[in-house]
Amino acid sequence: MAELKKHIGIILELGKVKITFFVAFSTSIGYLLNSARLEWRMILPAFGVFILAMGSSALNHYQERFSDALMDRTKGRPIPSGRITAKHAVVAASILVLFGSMIIYLSSNVTAVLLGWLALIWYNVVYTPLKKKYALAVVPGSLIGAIPPVIGWVASGGALLDLKILSLALFFFIWQIPHFWLLLLLYGKDYEKAGFPTLTKIFSNSQLSRITFVWMAALATSCVIIPFVNISAHFITALVIAALGVWLLIESRDILTDYFERIIFRKAFLRINLYVLAVVLVLSLDKLLLHEF
Repeated sequence: MAELKKHIGIILELGKVKITFFVAFSTSIGYLLNSARLEWRMILPAFGVFILAMGSSALNHYQERFSDALMDRTKGRPIPSGRITAKHAVVAASILVLFGSMIIYLSSNVTAVLLGWLALIWYNVVYTPLKKKYALAVVPGSLIGAIPPVIGWVASGGALLDLKILSLALFFFIWQIPHFWLLLLLYGKDYEKAGFPTLTKIFSNSQLSRITFVWMAALATSCVIIPFVNISAHFITALVIAALGVWLLIESRDILTDYFERIIFRKAFLRINLYVLAVVLVLSLDKLLLHEF
């Protein structure tokens, strides 16, 4: 039993479950915003995306095993720590990808599966090699985070190019960029040690902090667009969303100071993630209340 728990723990670590759980959550939000109701049918597509994303993450572990070994933050991961071989990690990744794809297909449609594969290809084939060459690779790489809510939307029968879901996808896309740069402000030296080209080699912490804050402002602005495409129906929802954006910018303005302590960036990182969570919860409640009343 102890050995089984150990192997399960390794698979979960390879799958980056803290990240892939949110991927599944954003998928379910896309489903909910189209269906306007909570139903059991939304669980399977979200679970399928979760498993597929775990497979993609496990493959990423294999791709970055050498650079992971050089970084203090990642050297304890399963492959560099020797808890699993690179070959076995690829086998596990392949099984997860196939299983996740099958679940998505059986519970929704071909379009959802193709979007899932697009996310996987963009992450493992495009973004992962790109970020080893270009410091701004996170910008095209952020497409990965915009796809899961669209998968949920089309899984529930929504149109792929509907402006409602595209506005939400834009919100998730923009979020990825300051989210990553706050991590860079926290672990820039670690990334440099592993040989990644980073903006910390181009800009000072002061300059990068200001650039990050501009992107946080862009995130708050993109969120205000969402009510105007009728994804939400209540005026109060637009006010709450705007207020959340103001809160994010006011509470995170300390990254513009000249005191670059890790705790400041850590708090900003936590706030931006809480902000995104709050926005999607407000939109979900809006949709459910509209459906009920």
